[in-house]
Amino acid sequence: MALYREYLDVEGDFLNYEDFYKNFRLKKPAGFNFAFDVVDRLGREEPDRLALLWRGPAGDEKRLTFGETSALSNKAANMMRALGVKRGDRVLLILKRHHEFWPVLMGLHKLGAIGVPATHLLTKKDIVYRVRHANITAIVCTSDGVIADSVDEALPEIPALAARVVTRKPREGWQSYESLMEAASVSFTPDCPKPCDNDPLLLYFTSGTTGMPKMVVHNHWYPLAHIVTAAYWQRDIDGGLHLTISETGWAKSVWGKLYGQWLAGSAVFAYDFDRFAPAEILDMIGKYRITTFCAPPTMYRFMLQEDFSKYDLSSLKHCSVAGEPLSPDMYEDFLKRTGLEMREAFGQTEIVVLLATFPWVKPNPGSMGKPSPLFDVDLINDEGESCQPGVPGEIVIRTHHGAPTGMFIGYDNDEEMTRDVWSDGVYHTGDLAWKDEWGYYWYVSRKDDVIKSSGYRIGPFEVESALAEHPAVLESAVTGAPDPLRGQVVKATIRLKPGFDPSDALKKELQDHVKNVTAPYKYPRLIEFVDDLPKTISGKIRRAALRDKQ
Repeated sequence: MALYREYLDVEGDFLNYEDFYKNFRLKKPAGFNFAFDVVDRLGREEPDRLALLWRGPAGDEKRLTFGETSALSNKAANMMRALGVKRGDRVLLILKRHHEFWPVLMGLHKLGAIGVPATHLLTKKDIVYRVRHANITAIVCTSDGVIADSVDEALPEIPALAARVVTRKPREGWQSYESLMEAASVSFTPDCPKPCDNDPLLLYFTSGTTGMPKMVVHNHWYPLAHIVTAAYWQRDIDGGLHLTISETGWAKSVWGKLYGQWLAGSAVFAYDFDRFAPAEILDMIGKYRITTFCAPPTMYRFMLQEDFSKYDLSSLKHCSVAGEPLSPDMYEDFLKRTGLEMREAFGQTEIVVLLATFPWVKPNPGSMGKPSPLFDVDLINDEGESCQPGVPGEIVIRTHHGAPTGMFIGYDNDEEMTRDVWSDGVYHTGDLAWKDEWGYYWYVSRKDDVIKSSGYRIGPFEVESALAEHPAVLESAVTGAPDPLRGQVVKATIRLKPGFDPSDALKKELQDHVKNVTAPYKYPRLIEFVDDLPKTISGKIRRAALRDKQ
């Protein structure tokens, strides 16, 4: 059952993009809570309908129906309540692609606690920052890998937690997820009134650009905006199976592994891998009959290095792509091999899909597509004036009539930062683009220099901060350098302190240092030593000048 149509204030199908953009309207029912109103409803009305198909790295599988997901989310809500987690508390979730993520997050939705998904690539320093700044109450974490070690190392530097829950393997000092869930009641009674509407639902840390990561807060209506994501961009199929390549710690996960998919009637496929292997993904698509698929261009690029004749991709109906611009040659190669168009889109952690190649829009490889009907999109220059076709400007959303559904509440505990990007009826994305005469938007760059590498968004400031902790570094500037496989790679231009000389050994030492201080995927693959860095008259480093030299 595709429930999403019940949340649309329109009858029938749209005739074309113009009809879609003009007449699409979302209903925002009072008292809406996705876990109660979607998951529990499907659990009652279609208890045997598949919600999640999970595949482990060793070949193990788990299928969760909506009846089971509803019951498990009740148990998860009771588990967290018994641990002292209350409405409004923040819970850090570091669960990789484990199937436990779905019932735990739905349980937090029912309890009214705020889920804070995070990647397992975080280091001790990252965890300390997140726990302190988000006032984390409890942590639910995997025992796989070293992330639980990093949490334990952070404990002396963070406030006391109400609970640390570990899944998969027991761990000293932690409580067992499996034992707690087994003991929890399957019947859950929510607070009165129940958590809903404009109450906070999720908190995501951004990648950080001009500063450290910001804390983006979304409300309970946010899942409804992902109807556009799933039904009209990814084109998920009622009764189908959707795969988005994303770990649960990233906002892209709830774009492609949860809200919109279940509203569109599609089950979610989760492959719990540690390292991306294109041959494995192609094999999974055929073996599990995946119907819709979404990944960054980098991953498609690696997949296209494989021999497609070895795999059965006949189940695929629609493919989507986001995270970085798509090259026309890759688009044509994929189309030739599969007969499928790749449809691009653009969005942010703060919003949902803003621009996309919707069903009625002819793909124009490299273009982000056209505006979503949820948002009043414009391009403006530095004077705030709308740009003419062909002239680059900043992508903004006009909000004079109020905040659109799917837009964040604000940056947590930072009204000044929220006003910096969203005031006087305009939300500034910080991204630059231009629009052609047919209404297609084309990405130019990030105003604050964020680097997009292999689907990751990497803030230069975080890498520069890590480098600054090394005794050899006087100052540094981090930029993105073009790369044929990853789109961009991180490049560090470094000025050394007196007494230190450039060498390949020092480059390796600095790379290892960054891997140890912050998430390993952020380390600079390229390092250049210089005598001085270009600066503005006020002393700020001009990253643009460094990019222009590449």
